[in-house]
Amino acid sequence: METRTINGESYAHMLMGGAAMLKLHVDELNALNVFPVADGDTGTNMLKTLEGGLSSVREECGESVGDFSDKFSRGVLLSARGNSGVILSQIFAGINDGLKEHESVDALELAAAYTEGIARSYAAVQKPAEGTILTVFRESTEYASEHIDENSSVQDFLRLHIEEAKRSLASTKERLPALKEADVVDSGAAGYLYIAEGMYEALEGKEISYDFNAYTDTASVNIDSFTRDSVMEYGYCTEFLIRLMSSKVDPDSFDAEIVTAMLEGMGGDSIVAYKQDDILKVHVHTFSPGEVLARMQSFGEFLTVKVENMNLGHTGAEPKKEKKAPKKSFAVVSVAQGDGMAALFENMGADAIVSGGQSSNPSIEDFISAFEGCDAEDIIVLPNNKNILLAAKQAAEIYRDARVHVVGTKNIAQGYSALSVITPGIKDIDALVSSAERAAADVIDGEITCAVRDAVVEGQNIRTGDYIAISGGSIVAVSDNPEDALMSMLSEADIELCEIITLFVGSNVSEEKRARITEHLGMVYDDYEIVVYEGGQEIYDYLVAVE
Repeated sequence: METRTINGESYAHMLMGGAAMLKLHVDELNALNVFPVADGDTGTNMLKTLEGGLSSVREECGESVGDFSDKFSRGVLLSARGNSGVILSQIFAGINDGLKEHESVDALELAAAYTEGIARSYAAVQKPAEGTILTVFRESTEYASEHIDENSSVQDFLRLHIEEAKRSLASTKERLPALKEADVVDSGAAGYLYIAEGMYEALEGKEISYDFNAYTDTASVNIDSFTRDSVMEYGYCTEFLIRLMSSKVDPDSFDAEIVTAMLEGMGGDSIVAYKQDDILKVHVHTFSPGEVLARMQSFGEFLTVKVENMNLGHTGAEPKKEKKAPKKSFAVVSVAQGDGMAALFENMGADAIVSGGQSSNPSIEDFISAFEGCDAEDIIVLPNNKNILLAAKQAAEIYRDARVHVVGTKNIAQGYSALSVITPGIKDIDALVSSAERAAADVIDGEITCAVRDAVVEGQNIRTGDYIAISGGSIVAVSDNPEDALMSMLSEADIELCEIITLFVGSNVSEEKRARITEHLGMVYDDYEIVVYEGGQEIYDYLVAVE
């Protein structure tokens, strides 16, 4: 039976169908990669992004498509990770722009909402490339919108949308030379098609079950650590989302600084308050959470509340007992993967480490959590991976409690070089950011990893098990062992004017191999300073920065 309109309940069922279909094809999508490296990015990132939106609404679908869409799109935004996940979140944010005022929508109204998704997703990318998820979503939406009228069903719109998406997806390999050479379609676009197909099947009546609880992180709490004789030393970590209500304040002009000042006056510590549209997110350490919540209700009504006894060790850090120090002039947030790499970046001055990297992309909310702990007027962010850059930028746009500056570091070498010039005490933050950007651009980077699939890239035949050296985004050497790949990469690089070779050793490299490659580098490049760190990173046997 054809569906003339959809409400919140039917839209929720459709999105669960999209997530279920995507989940079936995650491994396939992860394998659709131009470079034959282990990444696990696209399918995993898109699924985690969708699951974040679904888990934020659970089974509270309601009748209003606008109310459900609004909650879902916020959850998707905070959960977005990787370029594909961030773009997907912006597609749904745009769709929400078209749905949020409606109780239900017909095919034409749904098409108009999808058109809003085109504008939002393209605006999120600085230089949109055609032949990606952006293209497939745009062309399929435009085609379906042009071929429906007031007599069309929602199924009509989705059928046409999917038909054109299949044609557009097939053409992606012709639009991007790298896809054509690798003989693959765009992975993000393929992921979107699976979502659309799953949504259509759900609308057609397919039974979908999805375990929302499986995607909600729950901390393990030892309640026996706080007994009847314990002393409340640290207070409560209190976090909540509150919707500002028109009957109490003007949501559009409301300033989050009002909340910060109020909580400081109540003796709160580690305060972070920022506003997005009419939603306020607040984090505070307090001994009186009940009083805080009561006072906050003068501004609006709660959407979520979390209160944790910090004596039980939830937060991993004790609140300051002394008078709160003034904000730092600036702080640095850096992405790093591997214990050694994280420790190195902390020793170099990073105030917060966001765990992530290749195959493990942090979400927008991960960045915001790191920003919350910085307590600085300005925050410099080093994403250190091209697939993390977009999430960092989106987090920077959302966060309001500090000025956030994202340096476009696309790998660890660039992040290391950028961090090395960020010096404490400098007042001119713009000059400091520019200096970091120049350092990142000037470094010669190298990544040595094992190919996980056969591929032809830039004319080179690569077989599973080969070791490849990637520099400047291109494969520059192929060998049967990582050390030869590293030396070949260095021999081909223009390093004549450089002075320092810094090597980051991965978790798969033995102590013997580390010692041998260190000695060999010292012999071959005896005019250079050789610095070797135990990075502990996965996937890459060696990372190198030449400056």
